[in-house]
Amino acid sequence: MRSLKERFSHITKVHPCFNEKVHDKVGRVHLPVAPRCNIACKFCIRSVKDKDYRPGVSELILKPEEVEEYLNRILKEIPNIKVVGIAGPGDSLFNKETFETLKIIDEKFPDLIKCLSTNGLLLSKYYKDLADLNVRTVTVTINAVKPEILKDIVEWVYYNKKVYKGEEGAKILIKNQLDGLKKAYDEGLIIKVNTVLIPEINMNHILEISRAVKDYAYIQNIIPLIPLYKMKHLRPPTCEEIKKIREEAEKIIPQFRACGQCRADSVGLIKERKILLDFFKEKNRPLKKDIDLFNLKHFSH
Repeated sequence: MRSLKERFSHITKVHPCFNEKVHDKVGRVHLPVAPRCNIACKFCIRSVKDKDYRPGVSELILKPEEVEEYLNRILKEIPNIKVVGIAGPGDSLFNKETFETLKIIDEKFPDLIKCLSTNGLLLSKYYKDLADLNVRTVTVTINAVKPEILKDIVEWVYYNKKVYKGEEGAKILIKNQLDGLKKAYDEGLIIKVNTVLIPEINMNHILEISRAVKDYAYIQNIIPLIPLYKMKHLRPPTCEEIKKIREEAEKIIPQFRACGQCRADSVGLIKERKILLDFFKEKNRPLKKDIDLFNLKHFSH
């Protein structure tokens, strides 16, 4: 039986978020078409007006019907783009625009590697749809596999048109994440697991997460907490703490060490470019920034 590394080498050798060796050589573009989210992480503030360089942030929201023209411009300006992804600023699988966009990309840009990021709550429901749209790589954020720990990280979970809080919501999220990982793996998707290291909450739980995902994830990406929102009073991990936990986790599952904790509208190599903003201005599209990111209405619920 081939190893995970051998099974997926044809994709991972050119994907900058799965292969550190090409991180500064191959470009990617994130399409900010998915503003809504179905869980409330206590460290996350989604925004379409923030200038911060971090996940959950985008200058503006792109419409699926604008994707083709936008990508054509990007590929002309930055020819080393090999990967197109959807990373929010909400949860990709909780927005119908994600699937509309992936269909357009599959038809118009078949040579680009398609990927997305998700919290995994709906992965067990949509893994087959992703495979059918030729999505090859999926990043799933898993910050705990014990409800008693996850309840201190995720405030609520919106599932089947109902909000679940505390350990009840955490149990639903964990179950769906792990079930989704297995189904996605069996379907041939290449999975990276992101784990936010929160020293005062999950520091001693990271290796348990690694063990829980090792059979289905190609690689794990342990990233430091950015203290925001209801965790703004908590400290981020030190460089030494991150280094130590990565070394310990690497005995269980390969580790990724070149993550830039990118925005939902990032373009190119590591640094962000203002192509999206220029694109909107040239199309004379209003730069609306009052979109309701917390609207839970969704086509599948």
